Amino acid sequence: MYETAFSLAGLAAMSGWALLLVAPAIPKWSDRMAGTVLPLIMSGGYVVLVLMPSEGSGGFGSLTQVMELFSTEQAMLAGWVHYLAFDLFIGAWACRTARAEGVPHWLVLPCLPLIFLFGPAGLLAFQAVRRVRRTHSQA
Repeated sequence: MYETAFSLAGLAAMSGWALLLVAPAIPKWSDRMAGTVLPLIMSGGYVVLVLMPSEGSGGFGSLTQVMELFSTEQAMLAGWVHYLAFDLFIGAWACRTARAEGVPHWLVLPCLPLIFLFGPAGLLAFQAVRRVRRTHSQA
């Protein structure tokens, strides 16, 4: 069951990221699917996983407790789906924000794999692109 859910979540996320790569060609579709529908579906799956009875223990009070918390397939899958949903949501936000601010999509493209693979580092890269773009357009 968990392997199937893992595969479905990965397929949903990859579909969303593919839409973001071609966002300028289909902005409403990519905004709707990658920015709303797919993250909400994955968030629903996350909630189901978190609310299911679990045999695991652990907590958030220390690194050791967090490691123990993620020692079950259910908890690890919930954590993975959490990352997939939030990273896709941020990727879609970056594409929408860039479009609204007139940032060319080719400047956003290198940020998308960073957001997907390294979340916060990709967000920093996108914010740097926005800052540089703003600075150059004001000069």
